Amino acid sequence: YEINYRDWSSDVCSSDLVYLDNAASTVDEALDFLSEKAVEAGYAPDKQAVLDAFKAREAEGTTGMMEGFAIPHAKSDAISKAAVIVVKFAGDVAWDSMDKKPINVAIALCIPGAEAGTTHLKILSDVAVLLMNEKFRSEVRAATDGATIAKIINDGLK
Repeated sequence: YEINYRDWSSDVCSSDLVYLDNAASTVDEALDFLSEKAVEAGYAPDKQAVLDAFKAREAEGTTGMMEGFAIPHAKSDAISKAAVIVVKFAGDVAWDSMDKKPINVAIALCIPGAEAGTTHLKILSDVAVLLMNEKFRSEVRAATDGATIAKIINDGLK
């Protein structure tokens, strides 16, 4: 059945899933952190399964986009509930990107396997559109707290 992601809760991105000044400097460190946070937040019971899903997607082609943003995504039956996790890194992350620039912000999608063709594609498409907007990118970069970043993303997705 079709799932409208706007029905998950009032907001797609929760401020308690926004992390600032993360020390990761490689894609593997970033994906490991994201997987750990998905488990801590109760979206999946098995960190390794989430990490494997993130890595499998990267192996198909980089999720490093443009202007310092990446959209890593994990689709797995190990994920019980869809989540958007945002990480602003303290420095540059060496991540293969479309414009060959390092990544500073990851907007990660964790999607249950059963929703891979519906929820996942809708959010991925909407986030990709947001990333084309210079105002959105600069607002996320300038924001210094999780609540502000979550609001910018949620407002953009409405």
